Amino acid sequence: MSAEEPLFRVVRGVPTAEELAALVGAIIVRSRPATTPAPAAPSAWARSGRPGNSRGWRTAGLPR
Repeated sequence: MSAEEPLFRVVRGVPTAEELAALVGAIIVRSRPATTPAPAAPSAWARSGRPGNSRGWRTAGLPR
């Protein structure tokens, strides 16, 4: 495919600018990956600053 050749072409009818925009939008959405990548787990350094109990940060400083 050359740089001058279009990626797609209309073979019948005369689409409006809005119809072409909808077509391009649909093609872009369909070309994206179907699943989103899983969020990265926090690093050990980030976890080290968090309280270790399940009661939350407000009670972390209280005696056990």
